[in-house]
Amino acid sequence: MCNCWHIPPMDHPLIDLINARIAEAEADGAFDNLSGAGRPLRRVEDPENELINRVLQENGAVPEFVSLSRELSRLREELREAGDRSRRSEILKEMSMMEARIDLARKAYLK
Repeated sequence: MCNCWHIPPMDHPLIDLINARIAEAEADGAFDNLSGAGRPLRRVEDPENELINRVLQENGAVPEFVSLSRELSRLREELREAGDRSRRSEILKEMSMMEARIDLARKAYLK
């Protein structure tokens, strides 16, 4: 029996309960024959946020620069349809700001 599921001691009131439940499940064979057993874990770029990233991706979330790029496309379409000179000027300003936000978001994402 491996003791690989042991959580190191911490100052939290539930740690003993958690360790007891894990030990009980391990003794009952709950960790035997798991899919992927014996194979290496896949490498992840951001292990600290892997669960959050996976949940977001599975639910259709996209990086900020992608959603901002979609908004920029919408503004371009609105610009093509706008006839009023003042409205066109407002749209161009919005597009300029959007392009700057996309650039910042892309740089932050690639860090």
